[in-house]
Amino acid sequence: MGQPAAKQRRATYADLEAVPPNKVAELIGGVLHVLPRPAPPHTRAASRLGGKLSGPFDLGEGGPGGWHILDEPEIHFPDPASLGDVEAVVPDLAGWRVERMPELPETAFFPLAPDWICEVLSPSTEEYDRAEKMPVYAREGVRHAWLVDPIRRTLEVFSLVPGRGWAPVATHRDAARVRIEPFDAIELDLSLLWAK
Repeated sequence: MGQPAAKQRRATYADLEAVPPNKVAELIGGVLHVLPRPAPPHTRAASRLGGKLSGPFDLGEGGPGGWHILDEPEIHFPDPASLGDVEAVVPDLAGWRVERMPELPETAFFPLAPDWICEVLSPSTEEYDRAEKMPVYAREGVRHAWLVDPIRRTLEVFSLVPGRGWAPVATHRDAARVRIEPFDAIELDLSLLWAK
């Protein structure tokens, strides 16, 4: 007769800090997720989207301003299953309204949930982004989520319905020119995200 499986130890923030710097590490539900750095199409789509949004929304150049738009911020949430532990996620892009976060924190992480997140999907992270991270963002009250897929050339838009989770708003494809909340003050040409 076999022995019962040993209970796996919950990972802690110290485990996350021990991950080599050439990896992306996140901690959700006591499980440490170590991911490779993104591939060029992923990085290109995230960089271009961040660039398009930063001018008008972060800097107020040709747009309303009023946002902090950041690449790969480390965000900490309380771990609901363990007192004192944290969950740590690193979205590809995130945005906070200045009215909610007037100044950036002094810490190496953000303790306040963003108003908007964007995850750029890749074959190795898509299931994790959808099944693990999106529920955490909903639980923590992030109001807007975008999922960008540079291979399928799509941008999926979700809006938070309090108490119910994410509601799909739209899926935009290829070279669509779109206005999407919360950044509908400008038109986005999606073809720029897929350009080689």
